[in-house]
Amino acid sequence: MKKQKPKSLILVGNGINCEYETAHAHRLVGFEPDFIHINTLVENLDKIKRYTFITLPGGFLDGDDLGSAKAQAVRWKYKKINKSGKTFIDALISFVGDRKIILGICNGFQLLVKTGLLPGLDSNYSSQKVTLTFNDTGRFEDRWVYLKSNTFSHCIFTKDIHTIYLPVRHGEGKLVVDTKKTLERIKRDGHIVMQYADDSGNVTSQYPFNPNGSIESIAGLCDSTGRIFGLMPHPEAFVHKMQHPRWTREALSEEGDGLMIFKNAYKYVTENL
Repeated sequence: MKKQKPKSLILVGNGINCEYETAHAHRLVGFEPDFIHINTLVENLDKIKRYTFITLPGGFLDGDDLGSAKAQAVRWKYKKINKSGKTFIDALISFVGDRKIILGICNGFQLLVKTGLLPGLDSNYSSQKVTLTFNDTGRFEDRWVYLKSNTFSHCIFTKDIHTIYLPVRHGEGKLVVDTKKTLERIKRDGHIVMQYADDSGNVTSQYPFNPNGSIESIAGLCDSTGRIFGLMPHPEAFVHKMQHPRWTREALSEEGDGLMIFKNAYKYVTENL
């Protein structure tokens, strides 16, 4: 009997524009992805129960009119979804509580931090502790960057990943924290997953290696469970050798670095759910 593929969910609509690349990455590693409009999902919450993995792709939610992902974050935090008074954030917290996983890429990462789902200190998702704001350069950054994984992180998506090379394309990618105490906590407790690095793999705040000026060169965060992960660079944009900017000049493996993140997601789901 043929083994059934685990089902994954990719949100679309309202300015999201990386859904097809994201779905391609899901399929390459073994998931069976579905697209659901972001508004439809909130109105039909039971739909998420059939999935093991939710991805919030990159794009420009609501045109970034109130700041990247801010309008959608407000909807998710305050719109009641049923007579119990629960919000969509409550549903996502329950989803992760069932040992399922969530990935937010670029605009999706912005959404995760502005809802409070990241960094989720002590599994407290009720308040926003960090944000992603305008790049120090004051302009949109479209370039490739090196990332170094934090070996102390408990993120399930980056297991056995050391350094990778991925593209960024954002105008609001600078991560800042509300207090020095928050910064100490996310460093101490393994919430920092990936940091911008130079071409030798050394973490650096130097531009253009760090394209936005993020504090501690943070490019990705996870929550206290390691099952919610937000990343500013785009792993779905480098899953094939030919997507690399120097693929005709360098000896590269057939698979792009970004595919490792999706492979780890598939491995986790098939081994734990």
